[in-house]
Amino acid sequence: MTNHNDRGFSVATVYTLLIVIALSVVSGRIATVISREGDTPFLSANDRSRWCTIAALVENGTYQIDPFLERRGIKQNRRPWATIDLVRHQGRDGQLHYYSSKPPLLPTLYAGVYWCVSRTVGMWLSDYPIYVGRIVLWLVNVPTLFVFLLCTILAIDRITQSVWAKCFLAASVCFGTMLLPFTIALNNHLPAAASAAVVLYVYVRSLDTTTGHGWWLLAGLAAGFTAANELPALSMTVFWAGLLLLVRRPALPAYCAGVLVVAAAFFATNWIAHQSLRPPYMHRGDGDLIATLPQTNPGVEEVRSALLKQALAAEQSDIQIGPSRVPQRSRVLVDGKRQFGLIQLDDGPAQLRHWDDWYDYPSSYWVDGKRRGVDIGQPSRLVYAAHMTFGHYGIFSLTPIWLLMPIGLLGLRASRSTELRLLLAAIALATVVCAVFYVLRPEIDRNYGGVSVCFRWMLWFAPLWLFAIAGPVEWLSGRSWGRCLTFVLLAASVTSVSISLDGPWQSPWLYRFWHYLGWIAP
Repeated sequence: MTNHNDRGFSVATVYTLLIVIALSVVSGRIATVISREGDTPFLSANDRSRWCTIAALVENGTYQIDPFLERRGIKQNRRPWATIDLVRHQGRDGQLHYYSSKPPLLPTLYAGVYWCVSRTVGMWLSDYPIYVGRIVLWLVNVPTLFVFLLCTILAIDRITQSVWAKCFLAASVCFGTMLLPFTIALNNHLPAAASAAVVLYVYVRSLDTTTGHGWWLLAGLAAGFTAANELPALSMTVFWAGLLLLVRRPALPAYCAGVLVVAAAFFATNWIAHQSLRPPYMHRGDGDLIATLPQTNPGVEEVRSALLKQALAAEQSDIQIGPSRVPQRSRVLVDGKRQFGLIQLDDGPAQLRHWDDWYDYPSSYWVDGKRRGVDIGQPSRLVYAAHMTFGHYGIFSLTPIWLLMPIGLLGLRASRSTELRLLLAAIALATVVCAVFYVLRPEIDRNYGGVSVCFRWMLWFAPLWLFAIAGPVEWLSGRSWGRCLTFVLLAASVTSVSISLDGPWQSPWLYRFWHYLGWIAP
């Protein structure tokens, strides 16, 4: 006969075993991760963009990544650092430079890790990318995954009674979400999910344990960091504050202080990198109006005259007018380093504006005619919503354990606790807000997150959704058919994870299978 203490010990042992196995699987993959060409551990343009920033900061002391884009690999015709996830704008030196399109806060933090590694092993990432890159990747991703696993499991453990449910949910945390493939590449989704797990744990811990201001400061830092890595997660950051206002008002000042610290770091690093408070991906339009030119299709001299009046050019300035990615807009280049936009209005005058489309540069991938596959964008919002939920990039079709999530978010199993009902309501509202946000994006942004193994933009919900399914799983654990059902759902989810362990930057297996069957165009 097993007493209560023995049972508790056995559950803790299962938790430990599952976490150790998950971390070991990831460590093994990181130890062997390598690009298709065999010269770097960078798997796609997405993580190469961040690697370029990390190397540039430590080796050159700048966010400008120009020198790395042209570096040659084992094959002289290959550029292993090249990326499409970049922008171009004028730097502090007055010249045009390339930068990563990713918000700079996360790469700046990772650059600190690389600085320590480079001083320890005496090697540059640019010279020994495979060796140094794998070390840095392990040092940042494995501890982050550990935080996600531990905080999510501990939060769920506090609200479940069934030993079977506890163990099943721990297995789901470790192997049932699509986060595991993302641990072998630099990305923002893993740290966002880990941060969300920290806030979840602090909140659940406060339900039955005295929680000091230090814990709430930590929760604020984690909530702010979640939003810094996933902008739509700002909705949940606000909802966390609303929850504390309703049920833990004394914790609100410390929580808000933590959020403000991260916000200050986010905007400060963005300003240092780009001299702008807006992150790079928000610079995709036309800047402020400089002048309205009465002529239709004005030439160089008309443009020069307008720029002279604003002291934006000189009489001897070399002014060139060329095409841009927007048909009605021309690029005005002054002395090869300053850009302006010349927009021709329909049947009317032209407008001369400051340049604010950082994605528009020679050889840019982000122009009509160059984008391929899902990057083209889905014209139909209805089709997009169908595929991001139950289709080839489907949240539910690729990870079937999430089919229990809507039931859990109803809060039926948490009726005994007002705090839990409010938490589940907040998670449900944030889920709807973010899903609607992505469906309503412009066509160019309706691309499922590009080529990746799942709809990655909502991966940060993983700890919150796992928490939500705890109620349904506990109810099902008391029924033999219920246990069979949960086993099937988890097995299908783990299958998707295992297929994707080669790397996160590949199309979902459903997408590839449907393409093989001829159901979707390449």
